[in-house]
Amino acid sequence: MVTQKKRLMVVFIVLSLSLVPWLSAKAAEYPTKPISLIIPYQAGGFTDLVSRALANSAKKELGQPIICENKAGGGATVGLGYVASRPSDGYTIGTITPGVFIAWHMGKINFHPLNDLTFVSRISGALMGIAVRTDSPWKTLQDVIRYAKQNPGKVTYGASGMGTITHLAMEELSSVAGGVPWKLMPYKSGAEASTAVLGGHVDLVSDAASWAPLVDAGKLRLLAVYTEKRSIRYPDVPTVKECGYNMAAPGPMGIVGPKGLPKQIVQKLDSVFKKAMEDPEVLAVLKQFDATPLYLSSEDYLKSSREEFDWSGKLVEKLGLAKK
Repeated sequence: MVTQKKRLMVVFIVLSLSLVPWLSAKAAEYPTKPISLIIPYQAGGFTDLVSRALANSAKKELGQPIICENKAGGGATVGLGYVASRPSDGYTIGTITPGVFIAWHMGKINFHPLNDLTFVSRISGALMGIAVRTDSPWKTLQDVIRYAKQNPGKVTYGASGMGTITHLAMEELSSVAGGVPWKLMPYKSGAEASTAVLGGHVDLVSDAASWAPLVDAGKLRLLAVYTEKRSIRYPDVPTVKECGYNMAAPGPMGIVGPKGLPKQIVQKLDSVFKKAMEDPEVLAVLKQFDATPLYLSSEDYLKSSREEFDWSGKLVEKLGLAKK
């Protein structure tokens, strides 16, 4: 005798199978209306301006407007939480940076950044580096590390908060350099941390290019950059790896959608954003912030993000910041 439960199961399977052709057809038609691009930061910064340039370029290929909407807050987690909660139809996507991985390990968000999002395309990497005052006796990164080891606890550095990518980058550097006993002084922003260095309140700053105007003005000295390759803007400044410390922190930015985004939609968006990386308008904005194009396809971006997620988790655990 067929139970009611089994009947319902059969009905569910039949309905599910009947929806497959319809969903495939809808994905093939995509997009048929404007797309929302959620930017989890305030207007005017690196992520905002790059996102808007990408949206302007992508709409030419998609044939539909991409409406940018800033949803800042929670260290960029509010906007991404909103993306994760939206239907998986491709009409709400967002930009993501590694800070959300750190936030998850610290227990600050209620969605999983890998499991609850679909990774579409990696776009670029922000320029991050370490700077001191121009009149500092430290001419190289090696000078700082040597002094810090000889004078435990005396070297202080500013970063845009505790548990941020620029904080974790300094702690990773400490680890690969054999344990450097410097102290973090958290600030609300990288710009505030750079100003603190200028005022003599901290010895150095670890941040994503907030120091650039002060470096260009001759007030701060850039000692090293975290990227894999030297900066085009500062070609004489070595990478951390070139200084002899085997680490890099490119600070990647990319495009994501809600969990379960249909493969056809992912492929279409990925193709469009890959092409946008050749657009002079997009490249001009990246150059403005001295950011490096770091395109990866959906599959490779997810793999890279898993590695970044694991890296941040280990450091958060090591620093005692992990959720209990």
